[in-house]
Amino acid sequence: MKLMTKLNVFAVYCIAAFATIGTCFGQAKEKVYSGPQPGEKITSFKVVELGAAAGKSKIDPIAENGGKPIALVFVHGVERSMAPLLQTIDQYGAERKQLLRTEMVFLSGDRLAAEQRFPAVARSLRLQSRFSLSVDGAEGPGNYGLNKECLLTVVVAKEDRVTANFALVQPGIADAPKIIEALATTAGDRDPPRAADLEARRRESTGRAMGRDAMRSEMARPAAGRAATDFSKLNLESEAGLRDAVKLLIAEVQSLRAELDAGLPKPQTEAGKGNLKEELPGAAPTDQRLIGLLRRFIQPTNDDATVDRVLADVEHYVKGDQALTKQAIGGWTRVLHLKYGTPYAHKAGQAFVDKLKK
Repeated sequence: MKLMTKLNVFAVYCIAAFATIGTCFGQAKEKVYSGPQPGEKITSFKVVELGAAAGKSKIDPIAENGGKPIALVFVHGVERSMAPLLQTIDQYGAERKQLLRTEMVFLSGDRLAAEQRFPAVARSLRLQSRFSLSVDGAEGPGNYGLNKECLLTVVVAKEDRVTANFALVQPGIADAPKIIEALATTAGDRDPPRAADLEARRRESTGRAMGRDAMRSEMARPAAGRAATDFSKLNLESEAGLRDAVKLLIAEVQSLRAELDAGLPKPQTEAGKGNLKEELPGAAPTDQRLIGLLRRFIQPTNDDATVDRVLADVEHYVKGDQALTKQAIGGWTRVLHLKYGTPYAHKAGQAFVDKLKK
């Protein structure tokens, strides 16, 4: 009995000790603060617009808004990992612009460099919300108390009072659901979309826009010795117009292939095989899903985030399937050998192939 009593006392001490340790760790992990907190008032500040209206005089987004629901997204730094979150917030703002105003405010200590760099960043992200540069430097508006350790600070307000605040040191798409929920609550959105649905729609619309850009670029560059195909009568902003344009492009490609085939020498005999062109490494995949992903990967208009998403989709698709993994290795080996895609795609693609081979 004495032994059992001692064991029980020892157990109580252990539980108390672990509880104390847990409390200490909990206290050590302090909450990060950035910007005005819920219930506090948002005040006026000045920005310079960087989009289509760049070059205008300083503007005050708070005064312009007149107390209506607003999301102020302060961007302290830009990393690829935060792009999906920024785009998802932007997509919600675009879909609910009648209920909520979304302002993307970039912060930088070098105004000249920022005015040159950030428009390209915004174009890469394909932002639909107004994006601007704070005139108050890297610290942002002085009375907002923004924390430079946070790459992203989202301040949501209504009637010039903060309703929600998100100070994100390492922002990612996992933060999207709670932010979208806060935006919807403030905007009075009774049927808000899920963050995952917003992200999916954003990917789809971005893909279509990039496809139109690539198509326009290709249309403007006629093949040597050939008249350019006339697309002037097509409406490339409509689905029907895009389908008709694709049909014309397919017809032109088929015509070019026929011309090339007509100019090629006949297959060599056994004795002359040594003159044949060296075979390319790798192999074209036969799986239709992999073919589609490979085509997305080699687009010259891809940004780095798009390349990463495509590779993540491929990895998820082929996982656990040796035959599909082999096709992926063959397909990516070939396009990397041919130098298709962006410089970043070459680097990321090679690392991806090496990973699959292991």
